[in-house]
Amino acid sequence: MTPRPALARCVLALLLAGAALPASAQLWRDPSQPTGRRLDDLVSKLTLEEKAAQMQDATPGIPRLGIPSYSFWNEALHGVARGGEATIFPQAIGMAATFDKDLLLGEGQTIAVEARARYNQAQREGNRGRYFGLTFWSPNINIFRDPRWGRGQETLGEDPYLTGVLATQFIRGIQGPDPRLSPALAASKHLAVHSGPEPLRHEFNVSPSRRDLAETYLPAFRRTVVEGKVASIMCAYNALDGKPACANPELETQLVRRDWGFGGYFVSDCGAIDDIATGHHFARTNVEAVALAVKAGTDLACDMKDEYLDIPKAVRAGLLTEAEVDAALKRVLAGRMRLGMFDPSPPFANIPPSANHSPGHRRLSLQAAREAIVLLKNDGVLPLSAGAKRVAVIGPGAASL
Repeated sequence: MTPRPALARCVLALLLAGAALPASAQLWRDPSQPTGRRLDDLVSKLTLEEKAAQMQDATPGIPRLGIPSYSFWNEALHGVARGGEATIFPQAIGMAATFDKDLLLGEGQTIAVEARARYNQAQREGNRGRYFGLTFWSPNINIFRDPRWGRGQETLGEDPYLTGVLATQFIRGIQGPDPRLSPALAASKHLAVHSGPEPLRHEFNVSPSRRDLAETYLPAFRRTVVEGKVASIMCAYNALDGKPACANPELETQLVRRDWGFGGYFVSDCGAIDDIATGHHFARTNVEAVALAVKAGTDLACDMKDEYLDIPKAVRAGLLTEAEVDAALKRVLAGRMRLGMFDPSPPFANIPPSANHSPGHRRLSLQAAREAIVLLKNDGVLPLSAGAKRVAVIGPGAASL
């Protein structure tokens, strides 16, 4: 039996060498412990600089704790995107045309299974890059009012009720029924009143009437929080009532967290933290901007210029407290714990690569394509002659998979 002093020296040597402690010595790795205790234990072991780095979409590993790097950036608007072959469903605007809640639930469930299949394979290969994670920045539930908006096809249409109902089913499919352990996590985006004008989105301010805000732009978000229990919300580029959405405490903290009971984490749209100072001129420097964002409730930054690495500077300047940083970081890490990323035996690890783009998933995609078809009668509006035999499909999307 190893004497206690010798054991203590051995542990100290491991720490000094930067080696990871065994899982048995780390309470935060124990899934039988309450999440709050695990989070307190993990955060207490991090330096301020490490905390800031874990609040970016591309988080570095922490070898001394055995924490690998992780990329939050992934998309699943109508199937797992950009990481290779996957089952692809109709665009969201087409899925909305089905008016089929069960189909949207099935789409989400398919995405969750294929995400785990891809993630499991990537982990075996040591691939921790973008598009191979389990945190999806989908669905886009902005209300599509102006057909000139270039991302209108990503939405579920112009109706707040239909958008909220279908998005909630999609989210339930992705996240699964267990609030403590999920195969993947979804994100409602972009909060709020985001739908163009595209060239001005990094500096544009919107001031809708209180009625329009309450009846048009917020109901779908509220439904995904209250009924869908969405794990994360992405704040928008634009400002709302004079404050950038990602630095807007009335929007994020007071309305969504306090009034709606949101318990997940906020993530910024990509580069929106930089916009606080450079686009909206709401802050003089990035240090001020990150302090405003964290205080408002933006826990994770999709950083285009490593904006959140200035968090330690904001703390040292007295603009932000480390306790506020800890609160934000715990919400982010709680999401990763819900995915089982810190468990000794990862959940859902038995989902094989063959589950990706399986025959059953392809059949569901075909059903969705059929249900998405909307047949319109041509009353002379379309320039098609009665004797037309062929239709030409042209443009960059015509032959693109």
